[in-house]
Amino acid sequence: MSSKASRFSIGQQEAPSKTELPFYDPKCYLCPGNPRAAGDTNPQYESTFVFVNDYSAVKETQADYKQEDEPGSLPSLLLKAEPVTGKCYVVTFSKAHNLTLADLSPEQILPVIQTWTQLYTAHLCPTSPLVKSAAPTTLPPSSQTRSAPNAQYRYMQIFENKGAAMGCSNPHPHGQIWTTTGLPEEPALELHNLQTYHRTQGGAHMLVDYAQLELHKSERIIHRNDHFILLCPWWGVWPFETMILPLRHVRALTDLTEAERLSLAESIAECTRRYDNLFETQFPYSMGIHQAPLEGSDNEIEMSSLHLHFYPPLLRSATVKKFLVGYELMAEPQRDITPEQAAERLRNCGGELYRKKMKEDEIKGDHFEQ
Repeated sequence: MSSKASRFSIGQQEAPSKTELPFYDPKCYLCPGNPRAAGDTNPQYESTFVFVNDYSAVKETQADYKQEDEPGSLPSLLLKAEPVTGKCYVVTFSKAHNLTLADLSPEQILPVIQTWTQLYTAHLCPTSPLVKSAAPTTLPPSSQTRSAPNAQYRYMQIFENKGAAMGCSNPHPHGQIWTTTGLPEEPALELHNLQTYHRTQGGAHMLVDYAQLELHKSERIIHRNDHFILLCPWWGVWPFETMILPLRHVRALTDLTEAERLSLAESIAECTRRYDNLFETQFPYSMGIHQAPLEGSDNEIEMSSLHLHFYPPLLRSATVKKFLVGYELMAEPQRDITPEQAAERLRNCGGELYRKKMKEDEIKGDHFEQ
């Protein structure tokens, strides 16, 4: 443990955040019934709504990339590039402009997980082993909001950036989904390590073994239910970094039973609510789901393990963030707080969301004054 972790203190104290947003914002391009940048108008949706991102970072079509340098030349040896195409979606979590995942109950988060699963299933390669376990799903007829993919994509990255600190420009609860013809670096490295562990450890699955290890030690676990555990990973870099792990080997969202989907929704609710309660603020983070590729070998699919990462930047208060600079950027990251300390603090942040309690207290105060 570095001396940084041993000298960690709570730091500055701030008043609870009282920022209030309207239930509906006529200027928000994600609210029901409002126009978007591309000219489409959102339907009057009730829970989730999916559309192709009006500002997609990855396009379905682009000019072919050709390596013009001669074979054997320094550019051909040192400068590698390959074309990637794909499709980017936006998924709203609720019609309410003023809610986040932390405000939603597990039952309200469940439709989000079902939408993720349906989109993942719709993009699966027809020969994937996952097709056998996936519930049938189809995309609606071709339209500007959603249409069938024009290529078989290799990977789907589901993620959410919450808060301005994470580059999110719109507070309406939503996430993104990028599908690409290539396998991104982070999931590719994880998959390689999962395959190596399975091959060298007698067919064991790394994250299942790791979940059992954490259950035995219990010091880094924040919350558990019948199917998932929420924990601060032993190797975490960010002060309050967390993971959600299933207790059995699950390759992808399509493997989950209805009961497991609800348990996953509960785990997400527990994580995000505890985050907000920790510093009594809208806690920023980047969340992502790692799971089996859409297209891959049978071994790649079978060795994949579904799990969720949460990377939050806050360190000591609603405004004090961790920065990866200096030694941490040039050599290796240092823990400002141990994962055991982080888990204990998050365990103590359960219960009702602080914003709801503040409102209840205000109502009681008004009644008392009357």
